[in-house]
Amino acid sequence: MNLNQIHNVYFIGIGGIGMSALARYFKFIGKNVSGYDKTPSTLTSELIESGIAIHFEDNIDLIPKDYFVENTLVIITPAVPKNHSEWNYFLEREYQVKKRAEVLGIITKDTFCLAVAGTHGKTTTSSILGHILYESGADVTAFIGGIVENYNSNLIGSGKTVTVVEADEFDRSFLHLHPNIACVTSMDADHLDIYGDDASIKASFKEFADKVEDKNNLFVINGLPLEGITVGANDDSQFVAHNIRIENGWYVFDVKTPTENIKDLKFGLPGKHNLTNALLALAMARTFGTPTESIAKALATFKGVKRRFSFQIRKPEFVYIDDYAHHPTEINAVHQAVRELYPNQKVLAVFQPHLFSRTKDFADDFAKSLSQFDEVLLLDIYPARELPMEGVTSQWLLDKIENKNKKLIQKNELIPLLKSSDATVIVTIGAGDIGEMVVNIKKELDAK
Repeated sequence: MNLNQIHNVYFIGIGGIGMSALARYFKFIGKNVSGYDKTPSTLTSELIESGIAIHFEDNIDLIPKDYFVENTLVIITPAVPKNHSEWNYFLEREYQVKKRAEVLGIITKDTFCLAVAGTHGKTTTSSILGHILYESGADVTAFIGGIVENYNSNLIGSGKTVTVVEADEFDRSFLHLHPNIACVTSMDADHLDIYGDDASIKASFKEFADKVEDKNNLFVINGLPLEGITVGANDDSQFVAHNIRIENGWYVFDVKTPTENIKDLKFGLPGKHNLTNALLALAMARTFGTPTESIAKALATFKGVKRRFSFQIRKPEFVYIDDYAHHPTEINAVHQAVRELYPNQKVLAVFQPHLFSRTKDFADDFAKSLSQFDEVLLLDIYPARELPMEGVTSQWLLDKIENKNKKLIQKNELIPLLKSSDATVIVTIGAGDIGEMVVNIKKELDAK
């Protein structure tokens, strides 16, 4: 497919974080862009403000009439149900209908592509990498699965020769990409509704890793069962962070690479997982050819990603953090970072489980990771693309949590409970619509 011959791009599920980045990209390069989404959100409001027409009802009559022509590309998200009438309308009339991952594959094929894979850490690592390359003057476009604080956008840059992309394992999407340099942050079991078992996930990551022809251009966290350049902290990795200390809330550390020693790098995101994310981005950028000084400067100015350990209130007497974590390993990472920064303080975690299938597959691990907090407020499961599963409920999960300070609550109870809490650190966690509540939570807690 030749994108130059496409005039109109229509998105079904335009409000998704990955879809909206593509929508911004196509609008930027001069295509007509519009789309459908199930529900209005902050992202859809921003897209509408930028001049993109969006409607929220599955209705063929609401599609702009000038899109019913041959040179229209239709992009869908895997979350859209098979009986969606707009999707079926375009399919039946043999329009060019592509998944988001396929379109990213087409875009990256003709560029120098740096791809970030892994069950956790993709968004932060690709954001850091995109920021480093953009700040160093590279002709880059980075497609990000989150809103990068430095740019208030999920699209960094507007370059034509270099791309940074998240290589998403969901639905085996990352196998559409054409990476020149890549990394793998983690390979934990997830998306078992797609893969069936852990071995199938690992096989899929191996297939992705094999797409990188030169194994000196593949970076893997030390300990993963893949052949590549190893990255880690205080171990025997080829790119290794050591002499790590915390100064005024910042990580300061040294890095030994196969060719040099870099001293006193500064990085502002807390948590050991974020330190290794930064290290992966450094390794990829250095291999790409970015000067060490440019990397050091960009690491020190990186502000983070919205909903990734995102400080909403940061006062000496009270802290409110919001995080997108939706897997037990990610919740453990949030907990580690909070305890490192705020030892001996009472930490209250609010968690909204995401997907019935994920809750079912990892219920015991979720219970274990949540039990580490001093107090837990649990919301109902956010279904996203799924129908309920018998017996899989938040009450079922709550019963597994070995912490007496736990409670199942409804959304309308949340803010009053938080306002009356004596916790000095509050964390909201989850990938569902809890993210839409953050602004109000912050406002109410600030007033408190």
